[in-house]
Order: sequence, then structure tokens, then C-alpha cells
Amino acid sequence: MTERSYSHREILKILSGLLLALLTSMISTSVVGTALPTIVGDLGGQDQLSWVASAPLLTMTVSTPLWGKLSDLFGRKFMFQLSLVVFVLGSMAAGLAQNMAELISARAVQGLGVGGLSALTQVILGDIVEPRQRGRYSGYTGAVFGVSTIAGPLLGGFIVDADGLGWRWCFYVCVPLAAIAFIVIQKVLRLPRVRRDARIDWLGAFAITGGASALMLVLTLGGKQFAWNSPWTYGLGALSAALLALSIVAERRAGEPILPPRLFGDRTFVFTALASLFVGVTLFGGLIFLPQYLQIVKGMSPTMSGLTTVPMVVGLFLASVGSGRIVTVTGRWKVFPLVGMLLVALAMFLLSRLHVSSSRLIVGVDVAVLGVGLGLSMQILILAAQNGAKRADMAATTAGVTFFRSLGGAMGVAAFGAILTGRLNGEMAGMLRAAHAEVPAGGARLGSPEAIQRLPEPLHGIVLESFARAMETVFMVGVPIALLGFLAVLALRELPLRSGAGPAAARPLTEGDPASVP
Repeated sequence: MTERSYSHREILKILSGLLLALLTSMISTSVVGTALPTIVGDLGGQDQLSWVASAPLLTMTVSTPLWGKLSDLFGRKFMFQLSLVVFVLGSMAAGLAQNMAELISARAVQGLGVGGLSALTQVILGDIVEPRQRGRYSGYTGAVFGVSTIAGPLLGGFIVDADGLGWRWCFYVCVPLAAIAFIVIQKVLRLPRVRRDARIDWLGAFAITGGASALMLVLTLGGKQFAWNSPWTYGLGALSAALLALSIVAERRAGEPILPPRLFGDRTFVFTALASLFVGVTLFGGLIFLPQYLQIVKGMSPTMSGLTTVPMVVGLFLASVGSGRIVTVTGRWKVFPLVGMLLVALAMFLLSRLHVSSSRLIVGVDVAVLGVGLGLSMQILILAAQNGAKRADMAATTAGVTFFRSLGGAMGVAAFGAILTGRLNGEMAGMLRAAHAEVPAGGARLGSPEAIQRLPEPLHGIVLESFARAMETVFMVGVPIALLGFLAVLALRELPLRSGAGPAAARPLTEGDPASVP
């Protein structure tokens, strides 16, 4: 079997199905952002927010490498459609949830599907488009992310505010979109088929998944369900270290490892993965916690909260599409994530300066800078990793970089949530004592934004000021994290973008080549 060359028209047809599915999964993440304050106020309380946000990020993170390997063994198309089915089942279950435990479990299932969709979109794009031209199409991927980022909060705000709907429709609304994406993929995606013995690295999958899960449990529960200096912290930390050590042994011995150890000897993979991890921390930290500031501190409705993020999406859209086209023309890519990470650091600093009386104009400028920085960074890093990968390692490389970005997002939500809760409770207790007022039972468990707005003075003013100060700390922590991402990009060597499909692309594909699996 020889390598097939796809025309621009064919690529656009395939891309339409991929991007529709990706749009659906990303909307499922962002649509909940503006609704989260209402959801957690209805079902469980403010202190549960990080769990609702972290659960899908955790399962998305730990499943991403497995989806890439399974697509090598069972076919890109089949696994892509399977991930859509898993996503739909999780969405329906989330909409039907009656308590926080059910909602968190359903969101975890949703994250499994999103992990497959986000990873396999990039893998399939890497299969059908040569690196030199990939920037042209990866820009569309970044644009879809931007559209979902604006459409999600707006849609979520409208659903929460609309009479007769309610927050449950934030999950139901994704189901018809996923069904349409399934049908489109069935019609347009045609990849070569080969017969291949399926050997799955189950031990490696268990070790990687378990190690990442134990680490996330520490970050999510530490300081809340148990003290940082406690047997639970040390026990889960030791378990995570042991499982990750086991994963190294398992991957070295596996015939077809999920994350081949040779990838970690590749300078390009290591530093693009590191940079993507730091991007994920700032990306998801900003997306999840910015609506908290807008709805609680600024008193905006969910719809207005979504509208306020429009400048960020416009900046992300323009930066992603523009940088992708320039990369295609020039073949040079490193300058974009370098500038992007500096802009992300600047945006985090600007966001940390927000307070109760900050104007919407200032908020708009700050989030626009964040959007431009993210747009210059995210897709270009994946492109750089794919450009340095061998053809046989395309799926593992793409899934690996996506894994680290998702891991960064899960870590960011968990860590930022712990920082927010700790600082909020401390500030509120101190201000209440200074005002000779009683500390409310439950500390930060103050319910939905509407309930907070109905609090009597001086409690209402104290809560708003406490939230503003807590958010200042959250965003300030993002500054050094973004600068670490800048240093990781700086350490990358700028390999010229090839006109083939990777270092091994000069040779024809064979029946046994993983890249030829559908």
C-alpha cells in the first residue's frame, strides 16, 4: 500500500466532520463554565466547583494516550466514532444527575469521550496533511476552539437564564451536535484499512492512568477533604510515584507501548510536552475561574458573563488562524509560541489586578491579551511535535502532547481551586472579625451567585471583596507558570517543516505500518 495524497477539497471534507465533533466536545466544556456557579449552588455548594470541573479533565487526561494507541490498533475512524458515543452517554447522564456524586461521575464519563475526540482529531489531521501544510489546517482547529469558547459561555448563559430550560440543558444541547458529527464522519472519512493483531499495553495503561489519577486526587482533595500534612497526602503521593515508576518499566517491556520511552529521548517531544502542560494550567484555570469573578464579584448574569469573554475568543481566533497561515508560507514556527507564552504571562498579571470596581473595558482588554497568547501557542506546539515525530510515532506523539496539556489543565483547575478556597476562607474570616460580624457556617459555601447577591450588608460587600482578593492570588500564580512555558519553548530547536509527513514519510506505507491503520 502506498501513501495516499489528499486534495485540498478532500481534506476540507474530512476536516468538517472532525471539527464538528471537536466543536461539540469543546462546547461541552465551555458551556458549563458560566453555568457552574448556578449548578454547584443548586446541587452542592461553592466548595464542590473544582470537582465538577476537574472530573472530566482528569479522565480526559488519563485516557488520551490510550485513545491514540487504540486508534493504531483498531482504526482511527472506529475509535473516533466510539469516543463520540461515550461522550453522548456522559452528556445524557450529566443532564439527568440528581446530586453532586452523580454529576461528577457523569462528567468523568464525558471526559473520556472528549479525550478521544481531542486527541484523534490531531492524529487524523497528522495522517492526511503534510507538516508544511498542516499549519494552514491546524489554524482552523484553533479557530474552532475559539468559536466553542465564545459559543459555550453564551449558550450556557442563555440556557441558565431562559425560562423553561435550566442548567440541565447545558448537557443535553451537545447530544444532537454529536449525532450530526457521527453521521458526517461516517460519510466523509475514508482511510486505508489493514488487518493487524491488536496488542494493548494493559499494564502500561493501568500504571499511567492510576499514577495520574492518584496525583490528581491529591491536588483536588488536599486542603479540603484532608490536610496537606496528613497520611492521605503522603499515601496518595507514594502511590502515584510507585505507579508512574511502574509505567516506566511497563513501557520499556511492552511490544507496543502507549507512550514509547523513545519519545522521552526526543528533545522536541519533551519540551513541546512541557510547554503544553504549562499552557493547559493557564488555559483551563482561566476558563473555569474567570466566570466566578464575573458572576460573583461583578454581579453579571451568566449571559453577560459569556459576552464579556468575546474579546478573548476574537483574539484567540485571529492569532490561531493568522499564525497558522504564516507558518505555512514561511515554514518558521518558534517565534509564535515564544511571543504567545509571554502574552499569557502578561494577561495573567493583568487579570490579577482586577478588583471589585474594575470596568468591563479593562476586563475585555485583559482577556483579549490572554486569547492572543493562547492562540499563538496551542496548535503550533502540536504542529512542532508532529513535525519531529517518526511516522510510526505520529499517534503516540500527538496523544502524548495532548495528554500533557490536559494534565496541566486538570492540575491547574485543582490547584487554583485549592488556592481560591483557602484564600477566600481566610480573607472572609479576617474581614468578618474586623467588622465584628459572625463567620457564616460553611465558610465559602455561600451558594449560587444569585444567593450571594441577596446577602445583607456588610456581609455582601465582605464576600465580594474576599472573592476579588482570592481571584487576585489565583491569577498571579499563573504568571510564573506561563513564564516556565516560555522557557520550555525557548529550549526547543526549530526544525524546518517538511513537505512530507514526517521523518519516515519518505518511504511508502506498508500493511504493518501503524500510520496506515484507519
